[in-house]
Amino acid sequence: MRKIALATVIAAIGLSTAATAGDNTRGRLNVPAADWKSAAEIKDKLVSAGYTVREIEKDDGAYEVDVIDKDGTRMEFHVHPATGEILHGYDD
Repeated sequence: MRKIALATVIAAIGLSTAATAGDNTRGRLNVPAADWKSAAEIKDKLVSAGYTVREIEKDDGAYEVDVIDKDGTRMEFHVHPATGEILHGYDD
């Protein structure tokens, strides 16, 4: 009886962990469209951080941005659509 109870608890923990991981296990976000900042807001945040923004587009649940940093290096990365934070390694 104890083995069955222990197996049930272990299975429940496994399901709980999988449910909380959601789409992030694949590197994708699940942010409702109503919660997305506008591209202009994302651009303003990046400009204030010292980037020159060349292009912003929606890509796989986030913003993909093409920028030039203050040293003149061209970069491409993803930005969280609701917070505007840079997502390091999002689409690797």
